[in-house]
Amino acid sequence: MTPYADLPEYCFWKAGVSRSDPLTVKDLYQPKVELGPRDWIATAGSCFAEHVAGALKQSGYRYRDVELGPPWLDQETLQAHGYGLHSARYGNIYTARQLLQLAREAFEEFQPAEVAWQRKDRFYDAMRPSVDPQGLDSVEEVSQLRGHHLMRVRQLFSHMNVFIFTVALTEAWADASGSTVFPTAPGVLAGTWDAGRYQFVDFSAEEILADLNAFRELVTSHNRHFRMIVSVSPIPLMATAADRHVLVSDTGSKAALRAAAGAFAKAHDNVDYFPAFELIATPFSRTAFYEQGLRAVSQDGIDAALRVFFQAHPPIEGTTYSPSSAQSSMGDGQLAEVFAE
Repeated sequence: MTPYADLPEYCFWKAGVSRSDPLTVKDLYQPKVELGPRDWIATAGSCFAEHVAGALKQSGYRYRDVELGPPWLDQETLQAHGYGLHSARYGNIYTARQLLQLAREAFEEFQPAEVAWQRKDRFYDAMRPSVDPQGLDSVEEVSQLRGHHLMRVRQLFSHMNVFIFTVALTEAWADASGSTVFPTAPGVLAGTWDAGRYQFVDFSAEEILADLNAFRELVTSHNRHFRMIVSVSPIPLMATAADRHVLVSDTGSKAALRAAAGAFAKAHDNVDYFPAFELIATPFSRTAFYEQGLRAVSQDGIDAALRVFFQAHPPIEGTTYSPSSAQSSMGDGQLAEVFAE
């Protein structure tokens, strides 16, 4: 007898991975956080959190969106202006520090070092520069719209039951004092790069875990029904600001994010970890879930992750969830051949 003698098959690499199919894998996700028909569910982050939003609606869950766009705009225009991607118009939140800052600002515990960035004669919200692609007329307009946004975020965080967050990056840019972290480097979408005003930061696993814990503590103090599902984005870095090969930066970043997310979920009964990263970005997928450039996750990869999610959280009675891979370029039969090789 050994300590491994009575363990289930999923505990062994050969049975759980090399002889298993990512399209039909079982027991990859065993949640402790349950989802029910009365729960209000919210999302933030990037990648998986963005895709799960539409799937939750299709599956009969109560998905909360507190910043609906003007009804006369078409879907493409709405999404270009940050509507309908997540539960509020905050754009992509890439780091745990960004998420914590947003919650602190919404609950009036934090003020960003900079509110508006300028590009030519237009002005952009420095904390979400992507949501107004053409910019705004003045700093005052930026501040007014940000105030409305924060009111909606405060409402969201105070009344949601389950929050799904995908953390994507360890690298970020901050003001010179380090008090404020921005979603993009100044000068990329708006603003002006100045090495004397901004600094590069690369968060450690310990710092990420501390930020996630602080976010949970803050929101729980305003919302006793709060539960959370956290995942790690499988999308590699587009570029690194550190002086090393991008592949080394990417693997270090994912290791830190995974370690922090796992420790966060392990420490709290009301927090789960969803393994989208493991399904898509490890040898398990044989790289079949990435597009040709090895960064963008294919529709098949998205569908595979959503299958795993809804195996654990079945659609509400009277509804069904149908993944879109039937319309994708590679069907399940072809994928099964790839995974069998």
